[in-house]
Amino acid sequence: MGGPLNAPLRVGVVGAGSISAQYSACLARLPQLRVTAVCDLQLDRAQALAAKHDGARALPLPELLAAEDVDVVLVLTLPATHADMALAALTAGKHVYVEKPLATSVAEGRELVKAAAAAGLRVGCAPDTVLGTGIQTARAVVDAGRIGSVHSATAFMTTPGHERWHPAPDFYYQPGGGPLLDMGPYYLTSLVHLLGPVVRVTGASTRPSTTRTIGSGPRAGQSFDVAVDSTVTGILEHASGALSTLIMSFDVWAARLPRIEVHGTGGSLSVPDPNTFAGAVELYSAAAPDEGWVDVGVTAGYRDAGRGYGVADLALALADGRPHRAGDDLALHVLDVMEAVQQAAVTRTSIELTSTSDRPEPVVGVPDLAR
Repeated sequence: MGGPLNAPLRVGVVGAGSISAQYSACLARLPQLRVTAVCDLQLDRAQALAAKHDGARALPLPELLAAEDVDVVLVLTLPATHADMALAALTAGKHVYVEKPLATSVAEGRELVKAAAAAGLRVGCAPDTVLGTGIQTARAVVDAGRIGSVHSATAFMTTPGHERWHPAPDFYYQPGGGPLLDMGPYYLTSLVHLLGPVVRVTGASTRPSTTRTIGSGPRAGQSFDVAVDSTVTGILEHASGALSTLIMSFDVWAARLPRIEVHGTGGSLSVPDPNTFAGAVELYSAAAPDEGWVDVGVTAGYRDAGRGYGVADLALALADGRPHRAGDDLALHVLDVMEAVQQAAVTRTSIELTSTSDRPEPVVGVPDLAR
C-alpha cells in the first residue's frame, strides 16, 4: 500500500489537541512525511491544524480512514482510545503510529500487535525521544563499554502533579493515567535501549491525596477525584542481570534526583531527561576519578529531533525493508512492564514478564532527517 518508496509517507492525523502542535511543527520539516488529512471531534481544531500543511484538509474519521492519500494514521487522541483508533486504521489498511502508551492494557496491546501482523502493516508508538542525541549518545557510551559491565540503573520522574498547569487534568488521575502510564514510557523505553528487556519486577504504590485542585484555565479552583495511585516505585530485573530502580510520582514538590543514571564496573553515566530529545550525557570514569563528571559530547542520534521522528523512521524503514525503531514489540513490552509493576504493587509479589523485546537498532552517527 502507499505511494512509491521514494515518495513521502502520507499522514492522516487523528486528534488535534495540545500535543499535536509539537508533531505538526516537526512533520512539516521532514521530507519523508506529508500531512494530507486531519480529524478531530472539534472541527475548528482540525481545520486549524490542516491549514498548517499545504493541501491537507479536515475530514471526519471514516473519510480519513478511507482516504487513498493516507498511508499512515497518526493517533494523538486520549490514551483510552488509542487501541480502538489504531485497530480501526489497521482494518482500513493503514499503517499506524500511536502516541504513548500503545494501549491501556497488555491485552489490548496484544490484540493490536496481532492485528497488524495479520494485515502485514506496521504499528509504531511513541516515545521517539529515545531516537534523539541524548539517549542514543548514552547508549553508544554503554555499548562501547566505557562504564564497564552494567549492573544497575536509576530512573526518577517527580513532579507535584499536572493539575498545576493543565486546564483539564482529570484524565491523568483516572484509570489508564497516573505517573507510571503517563511518564513511564519515556523512562522504560530508555532503559530497554540502554540495558535491554525486563524479565521480572516488584512494585509498590501509594495515593497521598484523594482529590486534586485545578490551577489554571476556565476550571481553575475546581477539585476532582483521584482514582489511581499517584506515586509508584518499582525494581526491574533485566535479562542481562542488571537491576533498575524506578520512581514515578505526582506527589513531589521538589527534588534533586537525577533523571536516569546507569552504573557499571568501570564508571557511571548521567543520562538527560528522556522526555526530551537532546541534553548533556556525562561520564564518570573509574579510570579517571579526578576528572569528575565529563560531558562526552554528541556522538549518536537524530540531530535536532522532535516528536514525529519516529514516524519518519518508520517511513525510512518501510523504504529500506528493515524494522522501525519505535516498534510495537517494544511498546508492548513497556506496557507489560508498567502493568506488571502495578500488579506487583497490589499483590505485594514479584511478577514475571510475559513479553520481551529486542533492543532496537541504534541510530549510528548523527543523521539529519530534515535535510
